[in-house]
Amino acid sequence: MRTTSARAEATDSGQRILILSAGVGSGHNSAAAAVQQACAERTDIAEVQVLDVLQVSSVLYRALLGKGYFVLVEDLPWLVEWGYDISNPPFRRRGPIDPWTRVNSSPVISAIKRFRPTAIVCTHFLPAQLLATLLLRGVIDAKTAVVTTDYDFQGLSLTGAFHKIFVAREEGKVELMALGLPPGRVAATGIPIKKQLSPAPVRDATKPPMLLISAGASGGDYAVSVVRQTMHMRSAFTATVVCGRNVALRQRIEALVASAGERYTVLGFTTEMPQLLQRADLFVGKPGGLSASECMAAGLPMVLVNPIPGQEVRNGDYLMEQGAAVRCNAAATIGWKIDEVLREPGKLQMMQAAAQRTGRPDAAANVLSELLSGPSRPLVVTRAAQRTILAASEQRFVATDLTGPSSLVRLVDQASGSTVALLQEEEVADLQKRHSTPDGELVLRRSQASPLRHWEERRLLRAMLRGEDALPVRVEGPPEPFRDLTG
Repeated sequence: MRTTSARAEATDSGQRILILSAGVGSGHNSAAAAVQQACAERTDIAEVQVLDVLQVSSVLYRALLGKGYFVLVEDLPWLVEWGYDISNPPFRRRGPIDPWTRVNSSPVISAIKRFRPTAIVCTHFLPAQLLATLLLRGVIDAKTAVVTTDYDFQGLSLTGAFHKIFVAREEGKVELMALGLPPGRVAATGIPIKKQLSPAPVRDATKPPMLLISAGASGGDYAVSVVRQTMHMRSAFTATVVCGRNVALRQRIEALVASAGERYTVLGFTTEMPQLLQRADLFVGKPGGLSASECMAAGLPMVLVNPIPGQEVRNGDYLMEQGAAVRCNAAATIGWKIDEVLREPGKLQMMQAAAQRTGRPDAAANVLSELLSGPSRPLVVTRAAQRTILAASEQRFVATDLTGPSSLVRLVDQASGSTVALLQEEEVADLQKRHSTPDGELVLRRSQASPLRHWEERRLLRAMLRGEDALPVRVEGPPEPFRDLTG
């Protein structure tokens, strides 16, 4: 007997897409807006809803996670880096969400139940971790996606149940496959950014290069040092300085450049940033994941200043590796560094070409396409498999190097060919004792779950069966991460 799912009913009249973000910085919400824009371009999507999970949580929870992060960035950057590194190993935290987070998640769960989505896209690890819990409890029957918003994959984004993970670059996919994830569950699409609906303006090579100096949405004071340094440059240039929402910063910079004539244009917060990116020749600012992705899509190379320790430093490393950026580690050399780019014949043009090659302007559309056409059953990673993955990561192993009872194996849905579970080898042996048919096939049935180990096994069956009575599967070893990047 097969039950009718909410997703099956909803898809009769079109997909219902819920996009969950968290307003810790502007990047996660910007990525959510990009996915929302991509939804509008599809005819098979009936309704879209975007929800910032922090906006429906308590004031204290929102302040600690949202505002608290920026306080640490400003005053204790070393602590931000430490926190990033300590939380980076995959599945270091394997338990259920903590009670405080659970309480603050209640409005999100209610919103999900009201909207009844057929697919849910997460652009932050907080809602992704919540969705994993809901999948394992059988609360939701929607396809779920985790979308990363930095160039390096961060271990907090890896959860115990999901349909697809979207990473920013191919190396992130190789990394996750080395941990044992099947290639069909990971896609390197790039970071979702909004598409420009009007034609891009053509850069005028006959005019002096235009610098776009960005202080970020909140307006970082480092922009004053950047502008002051450019005033000592020998190269010809013009500059547009974007101060974000920091009115005092804009006033300071306007006073600083008052004697420079028309060389500088100083703006506050602007909705014209996409057009500015298209017109500029060189970006000067922080390598946030969304900012960097927007620059790359516009073919705009970057001069990196004041990166946040952890994710932004790693973003910068990738951009420099691609030849699309240079980094300034000392405020006193910013002007000299920009001068070096502008004065060396052909260097700016080579960096622009590298940025163009690195850009992924269609990332948002590709996320939707791959999620909606992908497997209908989630991938479940058991707690035991999570321990194996963490140990392999800490010992610098790839999954195919592991042997013995704790090594990883996959359960593959015989009908679709997609991997539906990662388990330890000894867990599969236990399943085979109870779920093997007389002819040796493995058919998972909820009614045959072990009464002694019911909690973990029933979570696994509940997520995979999705209300159905039986699921024929086959057992396979982990994929070869360096041989199969497309399967």
